[in-house]
Amino acid sequence: MKQFQSKRLAELGSAIFSEVAQWKKEVADRGIDVIDLGIGSPDRPPSQNVIRALQQAVSDPAVYGYPTSEGSFSFRETVAKWYKHRFRVELNPETEIVTLMGSQDGLAHLAMSVTDPGDTVMVPDPGYPIYSASLVLAGITPYYLPLREENEFLPDLDSIPPDVAEKAKFMLLNYPSNPLSAVATLDFFKRVVDYAEKHELLIVHDLAYSEMAFDGFRPPSILEVEGAKNCAVEFHSLSKSFNMAGCRIAFMVGRQDVVQSLRILKSNIDYGVFVAVQRAGIAALEEDMAGSRSVAEVYEKRRDIVVEGLRAAGWNIAKPKATMFIWARIPEGWTSRQISREILYAAGVVVIPGDAFGQEGEGYVRIALVQEEDRLREAVERIGAFLQNVKK
Repeated sequence: MKQFQSKRLAELGSAIFSEVAQWKKEVADRGIDVIDLGIGSPDRPPSQNVIRALQQAVSDPAVYGYPTSEGSFSFRETVAKWYKHRFRVELNPETEIVTLMGSQDGLAHLAMSVTDPGDTVMVPDPGYPIYSASLVLAGITPYYLPLREENEFLPDLDSIPPDVAEKAKFMLLNYPSNPLSAVATLDFFKRVVDYAEKHELLIVHDLAYSEMAFDGFRPPSILEVEGAKNCAVEFHSLSKSFNMAGCRIAFMVGRQDVVQSLRILKSNIDYGVFVAVQRAGIAALEEDMAGSRSVAEVYEKRRDIVVEGLRAAGWNIAKPKATMFIWARIPEGWTSRQISREILYAAGVVVIPGDAFGQEGEGYVRIALVQEEDRLREAVERIGAFLQNVKK
């Protein structure tokens, strides 16, 4: 009998996520109150101003036709204004911006639009799962860049084999990072741009967490580097920074021919983002430029509760400078999957094993700060009790 499931589906994503979902169901079925710190989905709504903009837009009969696949000019123009405000980067809304149905939309399709089957692409390990999955869909050979703690989770450019650097089409980077919560400086991006120019390499930078940084740190855009628009594109999303994950709106900016390639592909597979959602996105960006309070304050407080609480319980965890995640080295004697399972079954708290994000993630877990402060304190107390019982 013919089988109706592509072989490539077996190579997509990580089976660990499905496994954790099954663990969670088994624990919940036992009547245990589960605190889910697994998936990085914002637990708060967008601002009232953004909600009102969306409400008004959906009442406009004119928004119900097909949108343009590249996004409305008014949204792209606002993105350009925001980039100048936030990063001092000039963008042409006509040629250097494409609107996306979430950054995952663009990340999933970019390789199809700029590479051919058999090409090589450099991706981070650990890394967000769509990075590798997009290469499977495009028939691309991945070269995994190991990101290690001793290197501050930055790629060691000098260790990349010369033949890989010469044949690779692009390098994908993500700072601030999911899952690592690592950050990069403008000096690092200058080295990356120099490297890209030397090897005629495209740099693809995922900047989804730029507005979720702490302790006064302001994550830079790679496009702030002089000449970067000749070799780089950058993704940004309104999902996390503006609590609009369900709206599915993001954008990619930078090198014109790469923007055009993604536009062409998208014009063949979708009709773009609902115009009402784009109007809500305009409201979010304008509100930010007007000086509204950032979600970073919320997540910084949550970070402190979890890190300081677990340190007090004997789990010495590094304090990240950005994102909605904590990347925690696990105690000796466990694998990532073992301790994640035991924390869930014993304490009722979901965390994600680090090897869900690549083999370099073994020895860590990812904790998402997606609950209110009282629930995070309860999660910390439960995990602390679990750690004390393990020591006995």
